[in-house]
Amino acid sequence: MPTSTGRILVTGGSGRLGRSVVAGFAAAGHDVLSVDRAAPADPVDGVEYLDVDLLDADATVAAFTAAAPSAVVSLAAIAVPFSAPEAVILQTNAGIAHNVTAAAVAAGASKVVVASSPSIMGYGSPAGWVPPRLPLDEDVVPRPWHAYGLSKHVAEQVAAMFAAAHGDAIRFASFRPCYVIAPEEWRGAPTQQGHTVAQRLDDPSLAAPALFNYVDARDVTDFLLLLLEKMHLIENGETFFVGAADALARRPLNEVVPELFPELAEVAAGLGGTSPAFSIDKARRVIGWEPKRSWRTELAIASVRDS
Repeated sequence: MPTSTGRILVTGGSGRLGRSVVAGFAAAGHDVLSVDRAAPADPVDGVEYLDVDLLDADATVAAFTAAAPSAVVSLAAIAVPFSAPEAVILQTNAGIAHNVTAAAVAAGASKVVVASSPSIMGYGSPAGWVPPRLPLDEDVVPRPWHAYGLSKHVAEQVAAMFAAAHGDAIRFASFRPCYVIAPEEWRGAPTQQGHTVAQRLDDPSLAAPALFNYVDARDVTDFLLLLLEKMHLIENGETFFVGAADALARRPLNEVVPELFPELAEVAAGLGGTSPAFSIDKARRVIGWEPKRSWRTELAIASVRDS
């Protein structure tokens, strides 16, 4: 087991993604502090849990300064579009992104990672949306159309702003995790939208609004561990898509997407086989990350465990 090189503070550590990140970081030998409004039902041994109102800038700075983390991973946010009034989502998510990043800097952290979302790309816009290409990559310009997407775009810009202000003295990065599947969800627990993974596969219309993107929470954890290890080697303020190597669909997307979104038929033409609509080539190329889990294997493993 690796030896911790310093404390890692994770905001939103009790959430769907945060629980796996906290557990994975602790298993990797790191000293982990989870900051959230409540501890999870199954806290990880050896992890410290702290309740902080991250919208209170002074309280956030005080808590982070007392914790003295070497790295901060910012996951806390309202996690679902339209789950609160638009103004509340924007103010909450953008405010937390700024407060957490500023507090990390004030506390002397040398690495700060901010969670964004693929939804900043603008898919699902009621005004219509046709990207210049699929799969989407980090060079495609975001076109958020709701407060959640805008708030996550702001979070990326917050990281970029601090990188511009501090240069290489502090390292910053953002990542866009696809539709997160927690380990228990492979065994039939409801996903973020209330459906099971099997239901999303059986009815393509359920996964279509997110363009069939997904990622196992443990793969995101592996990405973050590798990113923190290699941040000193990459350009400051980088942004990455983090997703599975395939799509959450039983048929190729160049067949399924045109049925549900005829306007995307041309740009989806190259998405044959198991190709996803979101490229993870940058994460592969820049830090050498590769997702290990797929719905094809994880559902089978869950079925064996439950039999």
